[in-house]
Amino acid sequence: MGFIVKNTTFINPIDLIAPHTCRGCGRIGCPLCDCCKNNILLAHRNICPNCKSENLAGVCQKCASLPPIYMVSDRESLVGALIHDYKYSSLRALAFPLAELADAVLPNIVGKVAVVPLPTISRHIRERGFDHTLLIAKHLARFHRDWEVQSILERAGDTVQVGTSESVRRTQAKKAYKTKLNWIANPSMTYLLIDDVWTTGASMKAAQKLLTKAGATKTAMLVLAVSRINN
Repeated sequence: MGFIVKNTTFINPIDLIAPHTCRGCGRIGCPLCDCCKNNILLAHRNICPNCKSENLAGVCQKCASLPPIYMVSDRESLVGALIHDYKYSSLRALAFPLAELADAVLPNIVGKVAVVPLPTISRHIRERGFDHTLLIAKHLARFHRDWEVQSILERAGDTVQVGTSESVRRTQAKKAYKTKLNWIANPSMTYLLIDDVWTTGASMKAAQKLLTKAGATKTAMLVLAVSRINN
């Protein structure tokens, strides 16, 4: 059974003809006001998305085989509702504040960074009118001089993870991606994989293994919301 997002926001019809309303408090003028944004960051906890234990700045001793994993919040939160509105109500304006939140939880990464979005299946891009993960990645990269977006991963098929079991997710993830032809990894660059939701982490971990196998020596993972965090 798939995990259901607890939607704590509302879609206001006024957004169609007037400035956006904050998805958190309803204030008119922006899709996420500074006050609600700060409240999200004040509630931020360093938790390993993989094992759900407290960790230090994205590095989990229990999951030492994985690269650093950074997260913004849990899925049963305002961030989860923001992602829901962004993806399923096509509220593109939420891409920028989501990128700001992601940037705020990241440490200082020394050197050049390639932000690598996990690719969205073509059907969902057509339905939404945009690639939601790629758009956030572009905003995130613009905040830093030495960062760039590299869409080096492609979908190897159009399988959907939502609503499937953990074992099915792992099986599908192993075959879900491939690197673009003629891509050569830069050993001095950090490849920061980004995705919106971590449920089992199967997609992220499969993509990270693929980059490592292709020659990437420095990788990290960034996710906006994590499912099933124990309070």
